[in-house]
Amino acid sequence: MSKIEVPIMSEVFANGTRPEYLYWVGCAGAFDDRYKKVTRAFTSILHYTKTSYAVLGTEEKCNGDPARRAGNEMLFQMQALQVIELLKTYEVKKVLTCCPHCFNIFKNEYPDLGGNYEVLHHSQFLNELIYEGKLPLKSGILNGQTITFHDPCYLGRGNNEYEAPRTVLNSLPAKKVEMGRNRSFALCCGAGGAQMFKEAEPGNKEVYAERTEEVIATGAGIVATACPFCMTMLTDGLKYQDKTEEIKNYDIAELIAISMGL
Repeated sequence: MSKIEVPIMSEVFANGTRPEYLYWVGCAGAFDDRYKKVTRAFTSILHYTKTSYAVLGTEEKCNGDPARRAGNEMLFQMQALQVIELLKTYEVKKVLTCCPHCFNIFKNEYPDLGGNYEVLHHSQFLNELIYEGKLPLKSGILNGQTITFHDPCYLGRGNNEYEAPRTVLNSLPAKKVEMGRNRSFALCCGAGGAQMFKEAEPGNKEVYAERTEEVIATGAGIVATACPFCMTMLTDGLKYQDKTEEIKNYDIAELIAISMGL
């Protein structure tokens, strides 16, 4: 992947430019080594399509979602109010994010504190680009592959968005297969509600292990995800089942970038 100069909001703003979108990279997209690859893939698509966007860079901080999910309401409000003031400084109207947790909190919970934005998850944004014919998808290494999709809780049940990621995947030259539990009946990856940051609670099986068994049962060679939490948990599940060579875990943005040869 060629080097990309990512526009920083403070720099473009100082030059008098007002980007159409703030791309909210998120904690995982900035710090998690695996999810950084998703950030690069999505950014390469933004550049290919000449999308008007910028990131906050070092000014970006956690939006408080994990704090609220874990029950620390005061910390959430402290973080959220700081983010809202920062976005107000840069006159942000539209927010793009790859994380359903960030998507959900900006869309549904920030308005209570005065933060009102048009918020798009990257699956919705990619769906729009495909509909507009802006992404030249080719056959290639995905040809003949079988892909199954894992629904993120905060995208699916949380915001009733089941079609966008599937439409994106259906545009790829690969076979699609659903897990037995999908859409509103999909099993959580095991990370939601701040569970990712806690020790496991008493039980007979880890949630991610059961979901991984459902992935394996489809016979798919690729499990597509659209959430950094889901990617981490299912990758752990594939390692646990010793299936990392047979089944790959890709974000939908990576699959689009691969199909475009970016």
